[in-house]
Amino acid sequence: MSAEVVLFWLFGICTVASALVVVGAKNPMGSAMALVATFFFLAGIYVLLLAHTIAVLQILVYAGAVMVLFLFVIMLLSLTGDERHSAPTLMKVLGGAVAAALSGLLGSVFRQWIDVPPASSPAQLNAGSLHAVGALLYTQWLFPFEAVSLLLLVAIVGAVVVAKAKI
Repeated sequence: MSAEVVLFWLFGICTVASALVVVGAKNPMGSAMALVATFFFLAGIYVLLLAHTIAVLQILVYAGAVMVLFLFVIMLLSLTGDERHSAPTLMKVLGGAVAAALSGLLGSVFRQWIDVPPASSPAQLNAGSLHAVGALLYTQWLFPFEAVSLLLLVAIVGAVVVAKAKI
């Protein structure tokens, strides 16, 4: 067994475990910090896949910028762990059923992809380079990129407005 396989399983198990903590934690700050750990473990998997650019972007964008926004909103709204209700409701049951159905669908898709050969053409190997990502981001995907930045700005303004109404 190679070191890459051992690291893959280590990062994979840690990613799934920290994602389960995100969903199961009673404290929103604990969930947010577990989400940061999930992002870092996922970046480790990207490094093992030789997608270094995606790994760095994962850490900078998600673990950095997006999590700062999440923590800002959590602290601004003064959320505590006491606001959760433990009684099962119809929405919780439906959410669990949808999650189970999506997990089954994902499992069937993964079973079909087991025999897919690895990327070997130069175009596929160059897909994750910084030049390729920048060229796509600022040409073909410029409008969606700007739309996401506008959406994040609206989310921040909305969080401030909601928090200000409670103050």
